[in-house]
Amino acid sequence: MNNAKTATALMLTKTVNGVAVDDLYKTIDIIKATPAIAKFKFRVHNQWVDGGQNASTADTFYGAGGEQSRKKPFVLEADEPPILLGKDTGANPVEHLLHALASCLTTSMVYHAAARGVHIEEVESSLEGDLDLHGFLALDKNVRNGYQGIRVKFKIKADVPDEKLQEISQLGPGHSPVFDSLTNGVPVSVTAERL
Repeated sequence: MNNAKTATALMLTKTVNGVAVDDLYKTIDIIKATPAIAKFKFRVHNQWVDGGQNASTADTFYGAGGEQSRKKPFVLEADEPPILLGKDTGANPVEHLLHALASCLTTSMVYHAAARGVHIEEVESSLEGDLDLHGFLALDKNVRNGYQGIRVKFKIKADVPDEKLQEISQLGPGHSPVFDSLTNGVPVSVTAERL
């Protein structure tokens, strides 16, 4: 799509890729004027069920200067497949990690493409990660517990040249909080108390 068509489409629809672009720019301006409202704290509460089964609830979070709550909490079920001694009632935690990465890369790409006026018709991604149980089972201290590598492949349908398509695909990794947390690491503290 040429720039004139893109500008016309932006003026007519005010949304690109399902993103309210005017609202996005208003949010950016508000954050520039009041930087403290950019600070967010997301939370989940996890409850063990049995064996590999547990569930996390995502409800309240802190953002835009105050506590926020959802109309309805989200419950994220986790388990292990039978080959890993579970009952297969939900995706396992490392699959949840791949989902978090896929969804954050996609959202980041779509939002930043929208801000640039780039219309995306469809996006699909496939993720695959390599994990060696020698680490988790403490059989080899030289093998890490987590993923040894993750590969992400996007399929994007957009009316742009190939070089622009590659540029769009890098908007996700360039802006995704989950990608940043995974690739740069993040301090995690763990404490316990009695129930």
